[in-house]
Amino acid sequence: MVERVNTKTDPEGAGDVYIVKEEVDNSAEAGTGAHSQLKHAKDGKTVLIPQPSDDQNDPLNWSWIKKHCVFLALLPGCFLTDWVITWGSTLFEAQAMDWHMSVPDVANSISGAIFMQGPGGLLAVPLVQRYGRLPVLFWSQFLTLVCSIGATYASGYAGFTACRTLQGFFGAPPQVIGLSIVHDMFFFHERARKVNIWAFSFLLGPYLGPFVSGFIIQELDWRNTFGVLCGFYGFSVLLIILLGDETLYNRNLEKQPTRRGGIIGRVMLLTGVTGVMESEGKPGVWEVTVDLFSVFVRPYLLLPTLGFVTWITMWTIGLVSTITQFVKPPPYLFSNTAVALLYFAPMIGTLLAEFWGHWFNDFLCNRYIRTHGGTYRPESRLWGIYPSWIIGIIGLVVFGETLQHQVSWVGIAFGWAMNCFSTLGCMVVISAYVLDVFPQHAALAAAWMNAMRTVGGFCVVYFQLDWVHHNGPAIAFGCQAAIVAFFIVSIIAVQLKGRQWRARFPPPVGSRST
Repeated sequence: MVERVNTKTDPEGAGDVYIVKEEVDNSAEAGTGAHSQLKHAKDGKTVLIPQPSDDQNDPLNWSWIKKHCVFLALLPGCFLTDWVITWGSTLFEAQAMDWHMSVPDVANSISGAIFMQGPGGLLAVPLVQRYGRLPVLFWSQFLTLVCSIGATYASGYAGFTACRTLQGFFGAPPQVIGLSIVHDMFFFHERARKVNIWAFSFLLGPYLGPFVSGFIIQELDWRNTFGVLCGFYGFSVLLIILLGDETLYNRNLEKQPTRRGGIIGRVMLLTGVTGVMESEGKPGVWEVTVDLFSVFVRPYLLLPTLGFVTWITMWTIGLVSTITQFVKPPPYLFSNTAVALLYFAPMIGTLLAEFWGHWFNDFLCNRYIRTHGGTYRPESRLWGIYPSWIIGIIGLVVFGETLQHQVSWVGIAFGWAMNCFSTLGCMVVISAYVLDVFPQHAALAAAWMNAMRTVGGFCVVYFQLDWVHHNGPAIAFGCQAAIVAFFIVSIIAVQLKGRQWRARFPPPVGSRST
């Protein structure tokens, strides 16, 4: 008796994955039946989902080294997406002296950048689906480099803020492209860990940026500190030029187009000329734009993003944007060095969440498949949110109580670390769920996750400090914890009704990645 493995689609139309094992009496049949026709991973047991084509240029067929080189080219842009915004959060005091403004007023220079990440990500989606991932990634990093140079040499607050706002707009696409690249290159059993790394990169950036700039500002003025930021973006552009490749693959074509080689061919691929030449048969820009909004109103995307991501990330962005204004005044009187070192706390919390998510999400997925007769339902991933959600609530309470009673800064560090652990832990689970239910609309769904994250971050900068000053840290952060606790109802609703919603409101057909 041997097992014959096959995969089937959900007969009820909800998009569940069925991994069916059938016992076969004739051992010879196992070599000629469905089992032999399916392609497996190197372990010989794991069925590859989706099944790759026979074309060696198919990104699913790329070597391990090639896939991870392309993935590596994406990551600096993800780190820098929020890095570029929070980079200046330790420089407000120096800029306030130059421009003769108050520190809170100078701090508003990052609000436009946070807000414009949402539109920047949304506007990138039609281009990503039509012309490819690589040119959008390249131009995103190159134009953000140009804006960073502009911010460095800006003569006044208005020009500086304009450049910062454009940094947010042009720097957003890596957070949208990431899920699409993971979908293009990696199989179902590999995706959760790659999503974990991708989310880790853009959620660590907000803390790593000010951590580095906090040390640099002690040796250089704030303009030269921004010059260092330009160097980081130059490195990102260089890595894309050297390692990046196009992962969008048109599976509807019987014969793939032949691309020009050499330096000219490489330039054409990076700049999007090749993407324009190969755009035939791919969804149009207007078609993708219409479907972008159509996808958002699907309740199984609307609730996890607007109903949960907005609120779980709002307070995280609020903390990283205002932390210096909590710890530099009395009673803590943190120096620039101490502030920079305090950023170790969120980085440690985020790093621990990376290790947690790397193993825990796969454990939940595999356990569900084993205990449900080989059937996998995307909603099963959402069970992974609850541990991180609880830790985040506790972290906000600890942070607020520490400030309220002016006790040791250790409470600030622990509360902040717990909040950041929660953010990454929840974001990875939701991102993996979204990729499961929108595998061919990954860029569209990721754009809305990014937009909802930035909506909260944009708003909180304007009222966080006033709220704390008027009501006290304990009440302010306690209310924030209560808001996070309440909005778990969005996740519960998706777990209970998500499968029915997916069957009733399937994703649009026209703008799918091929």
